[in-house]
Amino acid sequence: MSLAQEMFAIAPAVGKANLSASQLKLLAGKARWIFRVGEAGFPTIATIALTRAAWEGLQAERSRKDAKLRSHWIACLYKLVGKSAKAPLLVVRTSAGNHNGGLMPAKLGIPAPANSEDSVDPSRPLAKAIKNAFESYGFGSTWGGARQDEDRAKQIVLVQVMAEGEIEQFMTRSAHTGALGPAPVDGAPLPGLPETAGALVALLDAKAGRHMCCTVAISKGEAQFVSARPAQVSPAAELEAAVDRVRRTVWTAQNAVSRVDPARLAQLLHPRLSEVGAAAPIAVGLGVSPGAASGIVVFTPEDAARQRARGKHCILVVNETGPADIDGMKAATGILTARGGMSSHAGVIARITGKPCVAGVRTLSVNAGEMVCRIGDREFRMGDRLTIDGSDGSVYADALPLAQPHIGGAIGTLLGWSDASRSVDVRTNVETVESAQTALSFGAEGIGLARSEHMFFSPERMVALRRVILSEDEEDRSRAINGLVDYQTGDYAALFSTMKGLPVTVRLFDPPLHEFLPRTDEEIEETAASLGLAVRALRLRLERIAEINPMLGHRGVRLAITYPEILQMQMQAVMAGARAASEGLTTPVEVEVMVPFVSTASEVAWVRNRVDAVVENSGLTRSGRVNFSFGTMIELPRACLRAGEIANLVDFFSFGTNDLTQTTFGISRDDAPTFLAAYQRKNIYERDPFVTIDEKGVGEMIAIAIERGRATKPNLKIGICGEHAGDPASLRFFAGLGVDYVSCSPYRVPVARLTLAQMAA
Repeated sequence: MSLAQEMFAIAPAVGKANLSASQLKLLAGKARWIFRVGEAGFPTIATIALTRAAWEGLQAERSRKDAKLRSHWIACLYKLVGKSAKAPLLVVRTSAGNHNGGLMPAKLGIPAPANSEDSVDPSRPLAKAIKNAFESYGFGSTWGGARQDEDRAKQIVLVQVMAEGEIEQFMTRSAHTGALGPAPVDGAPLPGLPETAGALVALLDAKAGRHMCCTVAISKGEAQFVSARPAQVSPAAELEAAVDRVRRTVWTAQNAVSRVDPARLAQLLHPRLSEVGAAAPIAVGLGVSPGAASGIVVFTPEDAARQRARGKHCILVVNETGPADIDGMKAATGILTARGGMSSHAGVIARITGKPCVAGVRTLSVNAGEMVCRIGDREFRMGDRLTIDGSDGSVYADALPLAQPHIGGAIGTLLGWSDASRSVDVRTNVETVESAQTALSFGAEGIGLARSEHMFFSPERMVALRRVILSEDEEDRSRAINGLVDYQTGDYAALFSTMKGLPVTVRLFDPPLHEFLPRTDEEIEETAASLGLAVRALRLRLERIAEINPMLGHRGVRLAITYPEILQMQMQAVMAGARAASEGLTTPVEVEVMVPFVSTASEVAWVRNRVDAVVENSGLTRSGRVNFSFGTMIELPRACLRAGEIANLVDFFSFGTNDLTQTTFGISRDDAPTFLAAYQRKNIYERDPFVTIDEKGVGEMIAIAIERGRATKPNLKIGICGEHAGDPASLRFFAGLGVDYVSCSPYRVPVARLTLAQMAA
């Protein structure tokens, strides 16, 4: 395309614009909407556009005393002149694809050039405004080198006729409800608009497919379109608008599925306080980000990240937040600050990340050095529990019950459409009935990871499990295990019953033992009493089994092999639970058992022989009451490389991407927060590999394992059960590997459903 073609009218004063395909590609920001509205026949302020390359060409030509390109420029300016032939006052605007706070605001009331030289002389009003507009774009770019130069050359500036009459603004849809407008902007009263404004709203909404802030000039009861820009609104309003466009036949259902941002969808799934009861708030601040959260108190971003890595909820309590705290804010379940308000750093970031936040609590003082805070006359230390309500700003002591959101209305409609095009199943990672019910309400199609060791996080069960771990001989251990079978049988029966024939994947015990052993003096004394041991004798036992690096120590399949009694107990409990659940179901119980942390086929074979024996003895598979399959978690690099051998012994692979990331990078996710943020700031890592899958390393390991596994067993079922399975960017990668299902936390199930539907479209 020649430079002359990079100066063109997008809404001429007389007639319609006739743009080439190359010119259409240049339209960005306001220019796109001005052209679309004018093209549709709605009265539009006359507007022309020129690129940076064309402008620089005009300046280069000027220095050479040439005027060939200028003649095209003058002809273009004349397209702003109406039938009256009167030279109008002009306006110069930038027109960027993305908003940038440094862009020059519209320069109004510029006189038309008196001659051709004035039109290109940067000391004269029009050319000066154009020069300043291009300079305001700056020099930054996503790209470097030739790509950056190409992007800069395509930047455009608009020259418009100065509109007559009253300039008014309105939204094409309500920022709160998503209903079709005209709607007021930022709570201001809706201006008086002519009837044609409704037609403009419908037109622009159909063309843009998003909320727009629209500017018009009203003169003699008629409206002329000036410009429009996208407006940021709540995810709920975006979702309601998307569904409404389908109802109005502006979009198809697939259009709606493809246009909704899955990451924004997650913000609609906020828990709320189910019942406050007699609890009174100990403080009230500003509710700056909606939703309720409960968790243990932490005072640093690093501690918040560590608690999240351990699967625990926490409230980050600080005087105020800053840019260095973002990683901790993302990791925390909720945020509580002593200072700040709705526009504070804490409030803005919390709303973006969908985290409940209470700010500006005047009675809160934080001493991060001593790891203590005071709220009124009460003192809280790390590990104490708080509940916050980001909707009304209330702060409560202890953990209050939360009511979980349920999918219905627009979100339910959209996800229903998404399921029609999705080929990858979405399961959930849960081990309690309550969490399973939440996941089912969000559309989960099974449980892909039931972490059996999490079923023991209660005082009486912890004591029983410690007796198993710390017993000195098999007889003593067997007695302790008998008590655990009853606990687990009830757990599994309830879980299988809740899932009503959907698959449930039980992961065999995978506790780094240190997580279950007593630590404090009080815990050691209690455990010693339960075992009938002297405290000193128990301390000696603890010293003997202490591990230097427990995340790579006595866990997973290693525990099953060294303590076969635990494996026997767990399988008996699984099958007994399946038997109990099958009595109340009309469909078979779908039981999948997987062994974690394997590195060799011989480990898998050893465990499978014993698992199959328990299953066979139960008689449940022969009776048709239970469908049983056996698999393994692939979470070590060696298992990926030897996947062909392992596939012969299993029915499915489930990739534990959390541990696979740890072991591939050689990074402990508990310790990573201390340096990963610095790595990202210095562009050493583009993303946190524990949030978004590392496609080039960990992703290649997964691809190798799938290829080798299916080469041995073509019908091998493949699942992903790490937290990456709820990250949209990671899901796009997994979908390309031909996986059968992904499994994520309950609140990420809708995100996974929508993302995978978009990939299938």
